[in-house]
Amino acid sequence: MTHIAKEKLATLLMEYPKPAGIVMGYGTAGFRARADTLPWIMIRIGILAAFRSKVKRACVGAMITASHNPEYDNGVKLIDPYGEMLEQAWEVYANNLSVLDDDIHILSDYLENLMNQLNIQANDEGIVAIAYDTRQSSPLLASIVKRAAQAFYTTIMDFELMTTPQLHYAVRCYNDNGTYGHYTEAGYFDKLCTAFQNLIEMTPNIQRFEPLAIDAANGIGAMKLAYMRQTLAKYIHIEIFNDGTRGHLNEKCGADYVKLYQKAPDGIPLTNYSKYCSIDGDADRLIYFFIDKNKQFRLLDGDRFSVLFASFLAMKLKEAKLIDDVKIGVIQTAYANGRSTDYLINKMHVPVACVPTGVKHLHHKALDYDIGVYFEANGHGTVIFSAELKSKIKMVLEDPKRTVEERLAANQIRAFINIINETVGDAIADLLATEVILSILHLNLEGWLNLYDDLPQRQLKVAVRDRTMIQTTDAERRCITPPHLQDCIDELVSKYPSGRAFVRPSGTEDIVRVYAEALTQQEADDLADKVRLVVEQLTK
Repeated sequence: MTHIAKEKLATLLMEYPKPAGIVMGYGTAGFRARADTLPWIMIRIGILAAFRSKVKRACVGAMITASHNPEYDNGVKLIDPYGEMLEQAWEVYANNLSVLDDDIHILSDYLENLMNQLNIQANDEGIVAIAYDTRQSSPLLASIVKRAAQAFYTTIMDFELMTTPQLHYAVRCYNDNGTYGHYTEAGYFDKLCTAFQNLIEMTPNIQRFEPLAIDAANGIGAMKLAYMRQTLAKYIHIEIFNDGTRGHLNEKCGADYVKLYQKAPDGIPLTNYSKYCSIDGDADRLIYFFIDKNKQFRLLDGDRFSVLFASFLAMKLKEAKLIDDVKIGVIQTAYANGRSTDYLINKMHVPVACVPTGVKHLHHKALDYDIGVYFEANGHGTVIFSAELKSKIKMVLEDPKRTVEERLAANQIRAFINIINETVGDAIADLLATEVILSILHLNLEGWLNLYDDLPQRQLKVAVRDRTMIQTTDAERRCITPPHLQDCIDELVSKYPSGRAFVRPSGTEDIVRVYAEALTQQEADDLADKVRLVVEQLTK
């Protein structure tokens, strides 16, 4: 660590001191808290981003956002070179840095030891791409990350206002030498919009697009959707509400609010449209909804996207005569509704894998397939396509012995691949993919909803003395401790037709989460309550 780096770091520590007694941990969402408590951690994350870039000899990203959280919050998370989330082993370094106080000698000693451990030289090149959402606190926090990284001889690419998925995409493209696309925002929109147009124009008898009303959560997505709306005006009519001109970020709007409260957001007219969707504050989640003929609110969440996307892709693989040569699968967690799993396996004949809760587990498992589809219930998800699948598509298109229908289906899959942002869940990309699938399949939202009926479910939280008393296996669907808990759950479930229940500990607090589903809402409520009582008795 050079003398200049040490001086610059000391200056930052004096400008943005660590508050006394503060504890912060790096998780799936990175660091996230009230914005006014974050400047000190941005120093640590800037250093870590520089080190990560030097070790990987590639560009890494730093995204300033708190996603669906209230406007007074903010956060930061790092993006690895392939556009994926930060490698889990490096979360340890992030947490170690967050524990250290502002003593420049202690901090520099730790950093020098870490540089030796990771074989980082002071003059190694580094490059960090930074972007942020529309929160008022974001520019300052981004500037601190920038200054900290620059203290360690790192080049900064400052993208300023971007959605989280756009930065994931940009980092992937930059490190891929343009193979995946051009790393600018213009390159992002050009790839998605061109693929959307191509898919529409190559498809015969495509259904006309119904107008779509979008709740943009008063966030960064509104600005980016406005550009897309203009580009695709010839094909689809989009109206953007909660665009940030009046309301507050994520306040009674956005995908998380709509999913959590099972109701339409404020700020959007419910009489003028047959089709609605909501994105979240940083545009990585998407939820659709509509008001049915009985004036009832009807929601289409992540499970529905998995079914829609997998059904479309399986159908096109069959038409291209590739279904027997391609490994397609849907990855779910235990929270996926049982009826969606049943529909995929028994109706669509698409394999389903179950993994522990968390997007990291879903994304990792999706890599095992030629086509891996995953969505969390909250509407965050994507599709991953293997290089082998893309090669097979190319072979079909170039094979003169293939029929016109087979080549069309292969071409449709190729265009669909280019709509999808494979790096991470992306509300804008997923919106375009959803719209084009619905039009190709001649489905409205009611038809999509009616593909299967959800089993009623209930989720509860149980406060416990020590959450580590609950240990699970089989992708969190079965308990191994405390003794007899799983036997009790099995006995309870056996009394309910189509019943299913599981419990899992929270990752952050002494709470156990209970999930139950059954044929009726009353039975799901009863089953959840009985499981709750058993958990309370066996964790005293």
